[in-house]
Amino acid sequence: MSITADLPDRMKAAVLRKPFEIVLEDRPVPEVGPDEVLIKVMAVGVCGSDVHYYETGRIGRYVVEKPIILGHECAGIVAAVGDNVTRFKVGDRVAVEPGVTCGTCEYCKQGRYNLCPDVKFLATPPYDGAFVQYFKHRQDFVFHIPDHLTFEEAAMIEPFSVGIHAATRAGIRPGSTVAIFGLGPVGLMAVVAAKAFGASRIIAVDLEEIRLKAAKEVGATLAINAKEADALKEILDFTDKRGVDVAIEAAGHPKTLQDALASLCRGGKLAVVGLPAQDNIPLNVPEIADKEVDIYGIFRYANTYPKGIDILSSGIADVRSLVTGRFSLAQTAQALEEARINKAKHIKIMVYPNEM
Repeated sequence: MSITADLPDRMKAAVLRKPFEIVLEDRPVPEVGPDEVLIKVMAVGVCGSDVHYYETGRIGRYVVEKPIILGHECAGIVAAVGDNVTRFKVGDRVAVEPGVTCGTCEYCKQGRYNLCPDVKFLATPPYDGAFVQYFKHRQDFVFHIPDHLTFEEAAMIEPFSVGIHAATRAGIRPGSTVAIFGLGPVGLMAVVAAKAFGASRIIAVDLEEIRLKAAKEVGATLAINAKEADALKEILDFTDKRGVDVAIEAAGHPKTLQDALASLCRGGKLAVVGLPAQDNIPLNVPEIADKEVDIYGIFRYANTYPKGIDILSSGIADVRSLVTGRFSLAQTAQALEEARINKAKHIKIMVYPNEM
């Protein structure tokens, strides 16, 4: 095994003990297995799922039953490599895909490994995440990043991957007209994905001006404030009543899902990214049939990290501008609280575990 000369024996971790209680703990630095690398974590994005676990201790069937380390959008430096690791050496700068799958089930064999029933996903109970100075990860879910890509940008490959997966599934292509409903980090990164896939017109819909402004900065053609205008009418007017080729619903709200469906042209495609609070939402089934609409569920992503790294490395959009809050590991509770209560001020908050 190869390790850095200055690798410590102990490290700090921000641990969620119960809702609203984050404690900084001293823990041993993990020892890597033969196929693993040890990551010195340099940047971690605060995700909406982290906030949900912090606030309620659960998301659907995933329940925090023991203390857990949150955080899964991360990038860092390789600090140690296992005996079988051939792709990495100590000192490499990397982005980390958080879900480690089995590699042997039918879904993994099909290349749809995001559907693997045995995935071990960072910060999804019972698995610890990346609000920690070091963690180990299997080498095939770690990816080199170029020197000019910042750790913040590399951490954002994770939400960007959702946008890439949605764009791929829904078939965005050069010349497509796309509407994106909900401009949290995933929705904003979906704007970047639509731009990268060649969409000629990208319509962004949200309630917050900070997010609408950000959407224009990263590639949206038109930004609609749904508090001030009828978003569906604006989209149909903008497209001369035709509708859009692809709608991506990233808000997780019944009204936006219904509007996203209604915004489609005949033969259009709807990608459902957002998760609403309720299971059942009324949809216009005759319209789905009459327009011959294709509806795609989007669950995480698969085979997106190399493409995501290439796209962001090209400088297609300044996603660093989306980072609106920066906190140390000791301030993780403050970072989560800020993300929870200050949505009108923040887009993406970052935690820096090795900058104390």
